[in-house]
Amino acid sequence: MTKLIRRNERGFSLIELMIVIAIIGALAAIAIPQFTAYRKRSFNATAKADARNIATAQEAYHVDIATYTNSLSSLTGTFGYSQSGNVVAGVSGGASHYTVTAFHSSGDKTYSLSGPGGTIEEIQ
Repeated sequence: MTKLIRRNERGFSLIELMIVIAIIGALAAIAIPQFTAYRKRSFNATAKADARNIATAQEAYHVDIATYTNSLSSLTGTFGYSQSGNVVAGVSGGASHYTVTAFHSSGDKTYSLSGPGGTIEEIQ
C-alpha cells in the first residue's frame, strides 16, 4: 500500500470562493441594469434616425412629385428610405405638409416629426 504524500498543495478555501462569487454578483447587479438602459437608448436612437430619414425621403419625394405621400413604400428605394429592423413607422402627407411617427419595438419612446421644416418631438 502506498501513501499519498501531500507536497505543499495549495488551493482556495470555501470562504474565499464564496467571497469571489459575492463580488461577481455585486458587479453583475450594477452592470446588467446599465447595459439594459444602454440598449434601450440605442433602440430609441434607431427610431429617431428612421423618423429623420423618412422626413428626408418625403422632401425628395416632394421635389419630384410636388406633393407629400401617405405611403412608406413610395419612399423606399428611389427616394432613399430604408427601414431599420424592428422600427414601426407611419407617415401621412398632403399637398403642403406631412407627419412622420416612428418607434422601435424594443424601445420605450415614440418620435414624431411634422414638416416641412419641423423638428423631432418625443411623444411618449
